[in-house]
This record gives sequence, C-alpha cells and structure tokens, in this order.
Amino acid sequence: MRRGDLAKDVGARLRRLPAPHDSHFGVVPLPPPTHSIALGPALASVEAAQRAMVEVATIAQELKDPFLVSRILTRKEALSSSAIEGTHSTLDELLSLEEDGADGTSSPTRQVRDYAATLEGVVPRAQRDGPAVFSMDLVRELHRNSMRSDPDYADVPGKLRERVIWIGGTGHIATSTYNPPPPDAVPQCLEENVDYMRCDGMQAMTQGLITRMAIAHAHFEAVHPFRDGNGRVGRLLLPLMMAADGSVPLYLSPYIEANKTNYYEALKAAQQRLDWPSMAGFMADAMTGTVAEIKRTRTDLAALRENWRTRRSFRADSAALKALQLLHEYPIVTIGRLQQLLGVSFPSASSAVRQMVDVGVLTERTGYKRNRLFAAEEVIRILNRPFGAA
Repeated sequence: MRRGDLAKDVGARLRRLPAPHDSHFGVVPLPPPTHSIALGPALASVEAAQRAMVEVATIAQELKDPFLVSRILTRKEALSSSAIEGTHSTLDELLSLEEDGADGTSSPTRQVRDYAATLEGVVPRAQRDGPAVFSMDLVRELHRNSMRSDPDYADVPGKLRERVIWIGGTGHIATSTYNPPPPDAVPQCLEENVDYMRCDGMQAMTQGLITRMAIAHAHFEAVHPFRDGNGRVGRLLLPLMMAADGSVPLYLSPYIEANKTNYYEALKAAQQRLDWPSMAGFMADAMTGTVAEIKRTRTDLAALRENWRTRRSFRADSAALKALQLLHEYPIVTIGRLQQLLGVSFPSASSAVRQMVDVGVLTERTGYKRNRLFAAEEVIRILNRPFGAA
C-alpha cells in the first residue's frame, strides 16, 4: 500500500500492524461521515436511480410477490456475489440442489445456496424492523450463515478476525493496494459502521438512501472485519439497507459482477481518497441498471408464457394452465413440488407435467422413474443471459 495514494485525512489514520507485519501500516477508517455530501457529477446518476426506484416500486405493487420474482433474483444475487469472490456455481446446479437435495452437490453450490437462504431470511426482518435491524450480531450472523459451507475458511464463521489481512497485490502485503485496520481496531470500526447503518444521526436528514448505501458499503469493506467473506457480507447488507428504508430491495451483485473494474475503482476512490461521490455514482448506476434488467427479464418471460399458451388448448382453470404462471420462479421442478405449489392432487400435478412436456414447455432431465426433475429450458435460457444482454 502506497502512502502517496491516500488522502491526508486517511493517511493520518495509519497504525503500525502487529508482528510479523510490523514494518507495514493499516488504515483505521474514519467513522462514516454524517454531513451532507456534494455529489457533483454523480448527481445525475443518483437522480436517475431515484426515478428507477419509484418505477420498480410501481412494478412491485402489480405483483403478488413484493420481492419481484424473489426466488430467482435472490439466487442470481447469490451466484454473482459468490462468483466475484471466486466461488462459482450455476443456476441449474443451485435449483437442482434445492429440488432434489443431492448429497453429492459441489461445495460451491452449497455455499451459494447458503447465501440465498441467508438473504431470504433477513430481508423480511429488515422490512419489519427498519434500520434498527442493524447490529454487530446481525453482521456476525450474516457471515456465519453465508460462510458455513466453505471448507476452506480457516476461522470460525461469524467471528471477527484476529489476524492481519490485506487487499490486492500479488499475495504479499508489500504489494497490497490497501491494508485494513489492525485486528484490535476492528470491533470499534465495525460498531461505527453499524451505528451509521442504523441511521440515528444527522445522515438521516442530510443524506439520501443511495449515498448512505455507498458510504456504508465502502466503509464496511475498508474495515474488512473477517478473514474472508467480507465482500459477500458487504453485498448482503445493500438490499437490507433498501428494505430497512422501506424501499423495494434490489439485488445488485449481477451488475457488480458485470462491472467489476468500475466497482473496485469506486471502492478504492472512497477508501483511499474519501471520494464518496464516485461510490455513490457507481451505486446509483447499479440500481438503475438492475431495474432495467428486471424490466427486460419480466417482459421476455411474459412473452414466453403467451407463446406457451398457443402450443395447445389448455383447459380453463386446469393445473397445467396455472403451472405456466409458476415456472418463472420454479424453472426446475419435481411433480411433488408442483403439487405443493398448486395445491392439487399428485395425479393432477402429474397430468399437468405430462401436458407441458408434450408441447415442449418442460423437459425431463433425470431419466428416473421417481423424483424426476423437469426443466423449463426456455426460462432458464432467459435467466442465464449475461447481465445486460438483449
């Protein structure tokens, strides 16, 4: 880490690291600012994101599901956030695991499943409790639950780090791009981050949600409170801040994964130079881009469902016709799962699956006689498109 890259106020917070790294220094981040932030050139992006949030709130009111096709969006969030950290799985693998619970599923897929389950568990709490949901215990819980299936994690999931870590470089602290604070400073720094997210101070009046998300995220990553998994937890906190604010929670990791270079540059600018507008501009663009992606995906899925209805004459109120409305959330499904979702008998669910297989809506994947998995391949192709692809 080069001192010359640090703003004066950041450089003043350098502290010598403990042995064996005592020839190097870590940054003890300043508490998150609570005063008004002049957004400058980022203002247009923030205003566009605010308009997008209004639009997505209108979309949410049109759907029974307030999370906007939540099951798939949370899983794509989990896949992308994990991929940013080098843990790779696929939507097919994740959905198949959730349907058949295969014991032989890879560790990366189990890790992604844990991330998605963690997100689904805490978003309703944030909506219910508001900013009061944020606490040291919540942060530790997020880490513990999202890292529990990582066989390579060397510490106890949920426990704050007790060792020196660094960011960037070629594997040695001498080539790092940023050194987080020494371990003994982590609890206080994290408490300052949590206090900021609780929004009890002046920031509730002087800063908008997008600015607060940008500051909280950059500060959390600067603290780096755990040995590993900090990126995952930091990105989990973003939809929680939206939900706690009363906004529709957006899942930004697919945008971040598609724009990693800009993401890391914005983080570096905020952490090293206190350039909050750059981080706010990136966060705003992520929100606007995510809303556009939601709209594009919803339009394409609706067109696909209309196409399905033309492939045969489905009896009104039949299980098969009702099932067509569910496959965007359950594109890999068993007959038992469909029976549960539709509230019909097993023979009715089985007949619905047969009808959909006959016209190419579903494809049987396993070849088993029991516990067969059926996939809506056309849905999966839409959901698997790279972010922003037409």
